[in-house]
Amino acid sequence: MISTTAQRHDGFEQWIHQINQICGAFNAQPLGSEFAGRIHEYQSDALKLSFVDVCQARLYRTPQEVAAGEGGKYFAVFQLDGTAGMAQGDNKVLLAPGDITLIDASQPSDFTYSENSRQLSLILPYQLVEQTLRFNQVKCGHRIAATSPIAVLSHRLILDATRQQHLTRQESEATLEAIVSLLRPAISQAEDSADSHERIFRKTLNCIDENIRSEDLCPEWLAREVGMSTRGLYRMFAKKGLVVARYIKNRRLDLCAESLRRSGKVEKLSVLGYSWGFSDSSYFSTAFKSRFGIAPGEYRKRHA
Repeated sequence: MISTTAQRHDGFEQWIHQINQICGAFNAQPLGSEFAGRIHEYQSDALKLSFVDVCQARLYRTPQEVAAGEGGKYFAVFQLDGTAGMAQGDNKVLLAPGDITLIDASQPSDFTYSENSRQLSLILPYQLVEQTLRFNQVKCGHRIAATSPIAVLSHRLILDATRQQHLTRQESEATLEAIVSLLRPAISQAEDSADSHERIFRKTLNCIDENIRSEDLCPEWLAREVGMSTRGLYRMFAKKGLVVARYIKNRRLDLCAESLRRSGKVEKLSVLGYSWGFSDSSYFSTAFKSRFGIAPGEYRKRHA
């Protein structure tokens, strides 16, 4: 006969194993003899999340787990029942039912569950958050209060989405985009608007969007339009961790992909690429596949 202590130990090992399979590399330790835990994964195309139930445990990521896991994503953590302590960087919060917090998967984090707790953990791709926030600094490890309209609407949307029997690729992507848009006021840490460099950067991004279809759009042309040297333009983007020519190319590709997902008409891919500033159809196809993993024609079929 297996003792109760041994059964609980086996349950803990199984739980952390499932956590690592579903959420990535984490470490954990039980905090008492009454540990209980389980995890249920939900996935519908672009929508990837899990329901985590746990009591008397600590779940954390050190630099070692971060190095072993996947980067390029955030976890939006929705507290559904019970309470949980969370720490990332210098920020420490206590989450109550209805609260939300954002965790950067590329940084260490620490969760403490002293009592029965139920959370929904939603994966947000870095690229989506980056685009929606327009490169403002992302606020992680802060508590978005359950009483705020943002939290109420976000909880309602994500829970309603999990009750749908099947979401199409377009519907799941739209749901994910809506969640990030709803959370944007709470997770976007805008830099001082009085900073002249920040104003010029925002002006430059707007200029890119306004002229994104033009073949003339390039770093040299852009620098003249915003009234600065080409070298100064490169330095400004480098401070944000960006390369200006790559940003322009990726912005065109992202908008082109959006057209492929949402357009009801079928037009030649060469014409579509040309309309977004790609004069070489071969280069457009290669660049698109490099960014999204599949050719534009296959991408359109998947989202038809």
